[in-house]
Amino acid sequence: MNTHVQGSVPHLLLVEDDMTSQGFFQFALESLPATVDIADSFASAMQRAESSHYDLWLIDVNLPDGDGPTLLQRLRAKYPRVSALAHTADASTEVQQALQQAGFSETLIKPMTRDTLLKAIRRTLAKSAVSGDSRDGTDVPHWDEAVALTALNGQQAHLRALRELFLAELPVARDAVGRALDRHDDAELRNQLHRLQASCGFVGALKLARSVRQLHNNPSSTSARQNFDSAVSALLG
Repeated sequence: MNTHVQGSVPHLLLVEDDMTSQGFFQFALESLPATVDIADSFASAMQRAESSHYDLWLIDVNLPDGDGPTLLQRLRAKYPRVSALAHTADASTEVQQALQQAGFSETLIKPMTRDTLLKAIRRTLAKSAVSGDSRDGTDVPHWDEAVALTALNGQQAHLRALRELFLAELPVARDAVGRALDRHDDAELRNQLHRLQASCGFVGALKLARSVRQLHNNPSSTSARQNFDSAVSALLG
């Protein structure tokens, strides 16, 4: 796999000890615009995490020196904002519920299809953009090319077209949010913000996504509304 360059493409950590499963994941992930590192144990995953930043962890539930939920707990103690997907051959409802409670965004059942894997990764990375930037630092960019290109399988032309549509509709969305705030219409405000959050995730509008989340959490906040208006204005130019 290629060496990761911060800010270029998403950086994924695959934790998997079975060589055949490793081979499947590597083949399937080749079509993503992403950099993938591999760890084959609990210990090697912790070592990788000490030396590199990751945007997503793909963690096997059963490892030769530990288990996936415990590994996620250890990783989250240091990097609380990074998303994680679990993968396991155990399809029981009890195991899936336990993994959800442990903090995994989704559980992938082995064997899985390549399409199932890629869709889960794109969904999770898009949700990460909406819920807040997982990278360190407070300087959040307006656009996140990596997340948007991953969601669109690296198609620059599709991204350009989708962003044009997004920016054309953004003034309407902004005005609808403003009316709902002025009327104290909480139901309509939640509806408008929910739709805008999803759109932000698809086009990688990272800073606006964060301001939408802040406004959703605290609609009476003057600063949250100002941040929202400012983020919209910056994108519209």
